[in-house]
Amino acid sequence: MKLSLLLWMASVLPQPVADQACLATTVYLEARSEPTMGQLAVAEVALRRRERGQWGNTVCKVVTAPHQFATTTTPGSFDISNMQAFAKAWKIAGESMSNWQLPAAERRLVVPHADHFATLAIAPYWSINQTGQIIGEHRFYAVN
Repeated sequence: MKLSLLLWMASVLPQPVADQACLATTVYLEARSEPTMGQLAVAEVALRRRERGQWGNTVCKVVTAPHQFATTTTPGSFDISNMQAFAKAWKIAGESMSNWQLPAAERRLVVPHADHFATLAIAPYWSINQTGQIIGEHRFYAVN
């Protein structure tokens, strides 16, 4: 399935299915080759941003905000072809959304306070003078 088709489908699906589709797509694009904890951490960052109102009040708005996640930096023609990895991302997204519905004190957090992440291969301008938690090939930061 093409990325553009998947994102279009998310735009017409009812909530919360649309948010799960957007979150699963983000987990797939950002972390499909990462360990489960890394995938959970990516989902957690997006959900934390939604809760804070950063870049939108729905998961879909957060992950499609310009230049924030791979959903906007990956060409729409990109083929989401690894259905096993997408099924895992779908499950991670659903579990993460259920976890995030719990009261804050009861949530299982992987990267507490993290609202940004980047691959270890780059050092974005916002990561200067920041420490972060490494999971797999990503470093997670509490920037805001």
